[in-house]
Amino acid sequence: MEYTVQKLARMAGVSTRTLRYYDEIGLLEPARKNSSGYRIYGREEVDKLQQILFYRELGLDLDSIQKIISNPSFDGPAALRMHREKLLARRRQLDLLITNVESTISAAEGKSTMADNEKFKGFKQKLVEDNEQQYGAEIRGKYGDDTVDESNAKMLNMSEEKYEEFKSLEQKVLDALAEACGTGDPSGELAQKTADLHKEWLSFTWPAYSKEAHAGLAQMYVDDERFAAYYDKACEGGARFLRDAILVYTGVEPENSFE
Repeated sequence: MEYTVQKLARMAGVSTRTLRYYDEIGLLEPARKNSSGYRIYGREEVDKLQQILFYRELGLDLDSIQKIISNPSFDGPAALRMHREKLLARRRQLDLLITNVESTISAAEGKSTMADNEKFKGFKQKLVEDNEQQYGAEIRGKYGDDTVDESNAKMLNMSEEKYEEFKSLEQKVLDALAEACGTGDPSGELAQKTADLHKEWLSFTWPAYSKEAHAGLAQMYVDDERFAAYYDKACEGGARFLRDAILVYTGVEPENSFE
């Protein structure tokens, strides 16, 4: 079956302006244009639009979506399975938050009691699941399932006070990194302070600290674009600068990288 812009927009719940914009940027071009110049979309374009909307729902920007679906190795069924897993994870997160709210209401009304660490269970669970979805395969491959499982358990068992301290320290690391980048010296005082804060932050979830593991993680920040993007938000080249600072801090020789 074929669709005009208006019919496809109505069926998909998007605006005709959105579809025209997707065509302009090459994200979703029509199958053809009829004799009157109207865009006509077929089954392939319908399936592609579905994938685009799935990725949008998962929070990806249009540039990232275009890179994914235009890749010659893109596997539609595999992408749908991934969408399903992420949606199920989101549903589990919502269930946890609903349970958390219900328990909080019950405690506030004096019908039950609620331990401090239970108040943040849903939020911590989301953080663990988000990390697993984004970085789980790489981290488990590098450090093993036991280490990652222990780290996740430490996160989930954090008290309210520890969890707040953990999140606060995460921001301090980024702020310190932004300031240290301005010096351009990964061996300088500010950079080494950043590396020390990063070690302290890791201690909240790592079962045990080692200089080698710290240096290896820092290299992964550079080699994996998803990690790099997180630290590059602090400053341009932030992931590389942090890696270099941590290598100085730990005194570990740099690994072979993919730079």
